[in-house]
Amino acid sequence: MILWGRTTSVNVQKVLWLLHELGLDYEQIDLGGPYGGLDAPDYRALNPAGRIPTLADGSVVVWESNAILRYLAGSYGQPGLWGDTWAERARADIWMEWFQGSLYQAFITAFYNSVRLPEPQRDPVKLTEAGKRLAEGFGLLDSELQTRSFVTGDTFSIGDIPVGACLYRYYTMGVEVPDLPALWSYYKRLTDRAAYRDVVMTSYDSLRAPGG
Repeated sequence: MILWGRTTSVNVQKVLWLLHELGLDYEQIDLGGPYGGLDAPDYRALNPAGRIPTLADGSVVVWESNAILRYLAGSYGQPGLWGDTWAERARADIWMEWFQGSLYQAFITAFYNSVRLPEPQRDPVKLTEAGKRLAEGFGLLDSELQTRSFVTGDTFSIGDIPVGACLYRYYTMGVEVPDLPALWSYYKRLTDRAAYRDVVMTSYDSLRAPGG
């Protein structure tokens, strides 16, 4: 099994997190960002979109991080990791797609305007707007988590991975964070997982703008 993508990418971390949860053996090849290689013909033959991550499992090639999560959970996961029925799987899918479609862009905007861009290039208006969008979205999740431990119920599933992979940076990148007790408790439950600590709670200083 081979995974292409740099370890500082949140979308790559999502896949690495699940690989560690499953205890699967894999080779990881740094690609993208300072490593380049996204336009190399051999990589484009695997992933015509030229993005990361890409996973090859023998002859099976999967790209798009959420699709990779579903493939790994369906192929190698224990019952309940994705769901035993399509109704249960849909509950995990709802939260995966909700975060990716509703909040991920706001997260990226906040991350760039608080970490990645040099200070003169940061846009405080965009940062404020992104912060509000994140607060609203995470407020919705906070209300849901008041009645359960994880997004789909009382056990961890792949539905937790997209939002969970971003929470470490959300709480550490220096943006204004609202007081959401259930979300904070959820985050602390994730930090109890060895795979989360090993993969997600890692330094992103190499992504900081000089002097940032």
